[in-house]
Amino acid sequence: MTTIGLGMPAARRAAPDTAGRPEVAGLLDRHGRVARDLRISLTSACSLRCTYCMPAEGLPVVPRDELLTAEEIARLVQIGVRDLGVHDIRFTGGEPLLRPDLAEIVERSARVAAGASLALTTNGIGLEKRIEALLAAGLTRLNISLDTVDRDHFARLTRRDRLPAVMRGIDAARRAGIAPLKINAVLMRDTLEGAADLVAWAIEHGVELRFIEQMPLDADEAWVRDNMVEAAELVAALAPRFALSHPHRDDPHAPAETWLVDGGPHSIGIIASVTRSFCAACDRTRLTAEGTVRSCLFGDDETDLRGLLRGGADDAAIADRWRAAMWNKQAGHGMSLEGFRRPARTMGAIGG
Repeated sequence: MTTIGLGMPAARRAAPDTAGRPEVAGLLDRHGRVARDLRISLTSACSLRCTYCMPAEGLPVVPRDELLTAEEIARLVQIGVRDLGVHDIRFTGGEPLLRPDLAEIVERSARVAAGASLALTTNGIGLEKRIEALLAAGLTRLNISLDTVDRDHFARLTRRDRLPAVMRGIDAARRAGIAPLKINAVLMRDTLEGAADLVAWAIEHGVELRFIEQMPLDADEAWVRDNMVEAAELVAALAPRFALSHPHRDDPHAPAETWLVDGGPHSIGIIASVTRSFCAACDRTRLTAEGTVRSCLFGDDETDLRGLLRGGADDAAIADRWRAAMWNKQAGHGMSLEGFRRPARTMGAIGG
């Protein structure tokens, strides 16, 4: 573990404790939740240096031989879908477009995913050159991160002047017919003033905008609870231009609460990860780029599957280890509890 929170927790080598776990096939935890949404990080590398995620110098490079290969990722996707009840798969990073074999990863996964959705979260840089190949490989859904449409604010927030490149990626996704095209925006004090402009842009371009409360997963450890922008503050800040109403969730497991804009038909989503925690309904399981199961963003326990993959274990043994890892998932992130500790890994290292 490094001194600035970028370190990798030691993965479990022995099987986690499964005392009391019923003999069920799915990814059940001790709190009665069942994980069906699989997030797979493909790399910790990124083409941006967002202040809420990355240090200015970037994260330590994971050696190529420590990353899961396209074949290994597809095998874990197959086990997840066929044996463990996974039905939604999302590839994340870092920035997944930095994997030169991304289309192969999607294609191999689609081949064994048996109808599960395959999604990608990206910053959009370079997407215009790869969107057609990704769709042909089997990609079904797409989220693009965009926190502001102000070029100066974007450059300060990401430490890179790349807003035009992101916009080219968004335009390419729209032309390719991806719908809904979701745009993720992290709520920041620096960009709150421009939030209404981002809403107006989203409505004009027909994309589905979702604001996300910032969590303490930044590499610089600058997050302070008293300084974060809460969902309620966003609603108030938008009020002079947009009236938000009728908050609802169509899916109880969905992190985003949907709000109608000026009575509809347009809407935005707000993911209040901190102030309106949805941990009790969490249905996610995560794989890091190095092939460890991480049951919770804020839990440092990681269970190694890469060693099983490369050590000749059969699918049943891998599935059992995965089930055991999820059985021990913590109840929630615990940010409001005394003694709360940040996780050792940051968002860029864990995978969004």
